[in-house]
Amino acid sequence: MVACPVDARGHQGAIRGRTVCPKRGARARSTRGRHHVPLSVRSGRMGRMSEESLSADALPEYAERVLEVAEMIPPGRVMTYGDVAEWLEEGGPRQVGRVMALYGGAVPWWRVIRADGVLLPGHELDALGHYRAEGTPLRQASRTSEGHVPRVDMKRARWDGGERALDHI
Repeated sequence: MVACPVDARGHQGAIRGRTVCPKRGARARSTRGRHHVPLSVRSGRMGRMSEESLSADALPEYAERVLEVAEMIPPGRVMTYGDVAEWLEEGGPRQVGRVMALYGGAVPWWRVIRADGVLLPGHELDALGHYRAEGTPLRQASRTSEGHVPRVDMKRARWDGGERALDHI
């Protein structure tokens, strides 16, 4: 695969104005005359999201399920992106992260985090305020960590979905 020019917007992970397209070479099939569908962050195990499913009125079913799990997490506890995907038995950490990035503002987003306990980049202070208010166990920041921001203590704060989850099945 090589980068090839498309519209000026591009997508995450690509050079601005470029997307990924089939490699050109002696054995490569010609794509002339065919409609080229650029790969995007919206495709993956969740399938392609249509423009209709991205409207404000309707959330994709998978997104609704991810947000329901985020709302079930008790205050002071956290789940990783992978934990949420495992709980749902669908998708993976990246799909859960994508849903949280697009729609997570309406739920307690700070309770769904990376497996290493690092606070969400760009939202560290907001998340830290929520963690302190809820009594979420934190680990002291190391001297080498950037900005000396603490991490969530995953051994003590991780929630397996046990206590309250039985009411939501």
